[in-house]
Amino acid sequence: MPPIGNEYAAEQLKNQGNRHFKDGEYEQAESLYGLAIQKNSANPLLFTNRANARLKLEKWEPVIDDCLRSIELLKENMKGFFYLAQAQLAINHPNEALSSALMAYELCTQSASQTSNAATISALVLKCKKAKWDIRERERLRRRADLLCEMEAILETQWKKDQEDVEARIETGEIGRVEGQEEKASRRSEWEKKQSDLRTAFFLSDPQNLEKREVPDFLVDGITFEIMHDPVVTRNGRSYERATLIEHLKRSPTDPLTREPLSIQDLRPNIALKDACTEFMEKNEGWIYEW
Repeated sequence: MPPIGNEYAAEQLKNQGNRHFKDGEYEQAESLYGLAIQKNSANPLLFTNRANARLKLEKWEPVIDDCLRSIELLKENMKGFFYLAQAQLAINHPNEALSSALMAYELCTQSASQTSNAATISALVLKCKKAKWDIRERERLRRRADLLCEMEAILETQWKKDQEDVEARIETGEIGRVEGQEEKASRRSEWEKKQSDLRTAFFLSDPQNLEKREVPDFLVDGITFEIMHDPVVTRNGRSYERATLIEHLKRSPTDPLTREPLSIQDLRPNIALKDACTEFMEKNEGWIYEW
């Protein structure tokens, strides 16, 4: 433990940093939080304060360092995981970001004092999950494009070989120049038709999978972050998957995000949303379970 005088000095420096942060002076805030950490490096909140200032400055790696240090000092560290997820997402590490965001969400919903942050953290979880999905989508589309390129290359290689064979026959006198040119033109026409047929077959064989696959936010449950099958709506107008929400209410008779009193009797079927979910699932059944 640091001496009492150092703790007091660290608190004063933190308060000064808070004032600068509130005024949008993030560099000054970062510096003052750093000085506070020098006085009391055992306080995890000082590291999350500096991480937040560094988030505003887009210093992603230092944010991650601060968050990890803060989490080492305090395991149940909602802000630490929340800021960590944002920085990890910014440097294009969606898998790690999703894990951190889910941890922040879990800690948030377990604490009655943190419920005001629940909607914000829920939105971040969904953003991380979509970023993770987008990377998979780009890779899938890239592979499909590569496959088409490979097949076209095979056709082109064969066409060039045919051209060389015709030219060799011309050189040996097996066929005349005019006849050879006509045969070359015919082979070229065949190659172009095969190429066109290949592209048509390729793109028509699976048109849905050649488009970017996305899940609308309103179809996603705010507790599990999976697509809903049987949504119900609460008194405040927010919808959840029925089974998931009932399981939550058995443990805690409160709204997962607002912490307002909520019972199973308060739930009502969201028929329009259920129809939208069903339609989306049926239309995209070929890939939706990968999401």
